[in-house]
Amino acid sequence: MICDVETGVCGEAGDEEMELIDFNQPQKEVNLYYVTDPICSHCWAIEPELRRFVEQYGNYFNFHTVMGGLLEKWHDGPIDPANGIYKPADVAGHWREVGEHSRMPIDGTLMLDNPVQSSYPPSRVFKIIQKNHNEALAFDYLRRTREALFVFNQNISEKSVMIDIVNKLSLDGKAIVNEAEQLAAQQLLNEDFALARSLGATGFPSIMMINAENKGVKIVGSRPFESYVDGLKKVLNAEVLQPKQQPSLSNLLKKEKLLFSKEIEVMYDVEQSAIHTFVEKELSSDSYQAQEILGETYFTTTE
Repeated sequence: MICDVETGVCGEAGDEEMELIDFNQPQKEVNLYYVTDPICSHCWAIEPELRRFVEQYGNYFNFHTVMGGLLEKWHDGPIDPANGIYKPADVAGHWREVGEHSRMPIDGTLMLDNPVQSSYPPSRVFKIIQKNHNEALAFDYLRRTREALFVFNQNISEKSVMIDIVNKLSLDGKAIVNEAEQLAAQQLLNEDFALARSLGATGFPSIMMINAENKGVKIVGSRPFESYVDGLKKVLNAEVLQPKQQPSLSNLLKKEKLLFSKEIEVMYDVEQSAIHTFVEKELSSDSYQAQEILGETYFTTTE
């Protein structure tokens, strides 16, 4: 006899007395390469979709972040002619358009009065954290760097700004940024550039998912969440995948420290108009603050 936990009905257990069960996680046969750059506005735009994809399907793949080297330095020729970018001032308008379209806010005025001169310094800091610590901490650094640049208008190529961001990760900012200025750090970055070229990355963001047979898919640019799921299905040659349950909002906010409305909407399939009701239901009133910047709401933890 058995009591069914789902139906609450007690009855016969059935014919099968014993069944084998397997608690092993599925073997990660796929390598996902995310080719990106700290000053890539479209990479900032896909944060909501990418986060949900990694949270729900990350048990199917090994995640690798690869620095792509978007801006070594400004020069007389075009930097990004497709988007009309020849000088720092051209970036501000492009960034604002990306921010308005994606609803991941971007100020951009920094590029008019104190422009980022190169994306290499923060990229090298990323590589040092990745080498000395782990991928997760390096990815946290990348997130904080983008918040500082796009939302709070800080020049992330300046040494003092990089040190402050690293310190807030409970790491030794001065030591890490100093190490990032050494030749060995640039060599690590050059290895990423070579990997990005070998993967065929010609723009950012580029996401490549490659299976054990060395076959895969390449997804370039801002795409909806479903595009990444469909790509993973193709790489695994599977019609159905089992996503993990999304983390609770309280756990997610505790981990991320700051989330924009769009990120919560994408993660939990919530309409923008219902976001405050959803957050009030999920979080205790003393555990978070809601603020607004550039016309978008964001939530920070008070803990």
